[in-house]
Amino acid sequence: MQYQDLTPQWPAFTQAILAFSEQLGLLGKHDESGEAIWCDHVALRVNDIDSAQSLLTEFKQRGEVISDSIINGRPIYIIVLAEPLRLGNWQIDCVELPFPAKYYPQQGWEHIELVLPGNAATMTELEQSLRLINPNIEQVLAADSSIKIKRSSPQAEGETLANPTIAFKQGDICIKVHSAGIKAVVESESTA
Repeated sequence: MQYQDLTPQWPAFTQAILAFSEQLGLLGKHDESGEAIWCDHVALRVNDIDSAQSLLTEFKQRGEVISDSIINGRPIYIIVLAEPLRLGNWQIDCVELPFPAKYYPQQGWEHIELVLPGNAATMTELEQSLRLINPNIEQVLAADSSIKIKRSSPQAEGETLANPTIAFKQGDICIKVHSAGIKAVVESESTA
């Protein structure tokens, strides 16, 4: 997996992730105060350290590393891009590059992370924020057994911002929702 492999993957990834966002009822949504969901960052999956290192070198030429934290026993780099990626109406200026911890059946673009309005600090609050955005989310999930759900609260050492996460996975794509943007999470690491 090299940087030049990512460009031809982007259109198909974009189409699939936007369709999945629409299916989940998350595309173009706002809470009752009018605050919109926004796409915080996009993440990659790679299977070997050499590929990850090569991608990191390439991304450093296109942006700035703002975090290189160890999460779940592996380095995860956050790069702010000089030129944002376009995903539908969203401009995505951050890329998450986790170094491999296991083998993935597909390498390349893997998931996006959406920020829900509401500043949820607990999983219960995040689920409430999600229901405010899409009151029919339970029915959507019940109607399609191919959607897998995972709840987690990943944290880097020193991170002080609570950031519960719900991941929706279907096939090779994933959408994660949480209440804090990656830049705020990284900032909380530096103020700890």
